[in-house]
Amino acid sequence: MSKVLVHIHSDLEFKNKVTLGLMVALAAIKNNHEVTLFLAADGVHILNCKSTGEIVGQGTGDLYEHLLNLKETNATILVSGMSAKARGYDASLLDGYHAEFAMPDKLIEASLQSDSVLCY
Repeated sequence: MSKVLVHIHSDLEFKNKVTLGLMVALAAIKNNHEVTLFLAADGVHILNCKSTGEIVGQGTGDLYEHLLNLKETNATILVSGMSAKARGYDASLLDGYHAEFAMPDKLIEASLQSDSVLCY
């Protein structure tokens, strides 16, 4: 089993990047890898997706469905607290997820502890 860090920092405007990032994270989980997901910058908007069909990538799936599947995993989800605050989010953004706010030092720590780092 490997440790995989998936770092998503893209805006929802880049539908393929954000859905691909989550699709890859879920594939790693399915293959029994230990996954840490770090959402930073505009990537924090991902957790605000509230319905099917809102954000759909080309061949990379529906963001909302990926989020529902992510909720059923033990993946570590770290969300940049500074990015979330700057974009008007509070702790309610994390409701329903196994997630916590984190500072940049956590991103560095997670990247150094991982076997692979994938960025979207």
